[in-house]
Amino acid sequence: MTVATKAAGAEFVASRLQEYGELARLKLWEYLRTGRQPQNLYELAAEYPKRGGRNLRASLCIAAARCFGASTADSLDSAVALELLHNSFLVHDDVEDESEQRRGLPTLHVLHGVPTAVNVGDALAVLSLRPLLRNCSLLGGRLGLRILEEAESMARESVEGQALELEWRRANVTNLLPADYLQMILKKTCWYTTIYPCRVGAIIGTRDSVDLERFVPFGFFLGAAFQIQDDLLNLVGDADRYGKELSGDLLEGKRTLMLIHLLHHASGERRRKISQMLGLPRASRTARQAAWVLDAMSDHGSLEYARGVAHALAGAATHEFAKAFANTASSDARSFLEALPTWVIART
Repeated sequence: MTVATKAAGAEFVASRLQEYGELARLKLWEYLRTGRQPQNLYELAAEYPKRGGRNLRASLCIAAARCFGASTADSLDSAVALELLHNSFLVHDDVEDESEQRRGLPTLHVLHGVPTAVNVGDALAVLSLRPLLRNCSLLGGRLGLRILEEAESMARESVEGQALELEWRRANVTNLLPADYLQMILKKTCWYTTIYPCRVGAIIGTRDSVDLERFVPFGFFLGAAFQIQDDLLNLVGDADRYGKELSGDLLEGKRTLMLIHLLHHASGERRRKISQMLGLPRASRTARQAAWVLDAMSDHGSLEYARGVAHALAGAATHEFAKAFANTASSDARSFLEALPTWVIART
């Protein structure tokens, strides 16, 4: 694929994300503008959505539903429920990771304290149930319940994945394998970012008449490539575009694919120093230490290794797309989904 072709594909994906994302945002405000008290709770619940974001998950849901013949209106509530849950996860993740920035601004717990942020995250999770319940009247009780069952399964996978990552950090686990990382992001990232949106879109479009397992390989490969690229951008991305503090993953002790590779290839003394840093509390890790670890990753080819894995996963996603969306007609929605594997690794 030429540079010009990649650029054209990236521009097309960006335009569809804008189109689908705007539809989801308009619907989102119907659920956030409740007029309920206390007012400050609902104002803070709207804080992260107001800061923007790609609306990738909502866009996937809308596009998948369109691919299988549904109207946009039929998929909007499911898409919005996912965005509300996503923002709930972000608020809670920022607390758990002790992150300082989200979408270019201070995190909610930095601005308003941990107790308030946790409650706002809880509120967003509760609000995500309302559009799912509305599906019962919009799509019928049977279909609404199926989507709710999928949402429950997805949420369970996500929190199980988060539990794995938190335990690795708590216990300072340093003997992980790439397979451990991929299993963790399958649960934490892929299920709610890529697998679930495709499955729900297909449920809506086919009225629950398609085998949903066909979307798991596509969603896993796409979501894993997305997450590895995100991890790389955290280390070497453009600070103005990334929206979070660069090298934040190192300061937070996250077991990324690059870190796992480094721990397996570093010398004994260097490995000991890395392990020692990872065992410190978040507040005790320094930017100088993070920069030293990043230099070590460069020395050992850990960044290039992760890029290679991301490219291979994106290629696998392209292959699985043909199976997942077999027999769907040519459309903008289908072209958008087909272009996503290339887009996820081209992001800067």
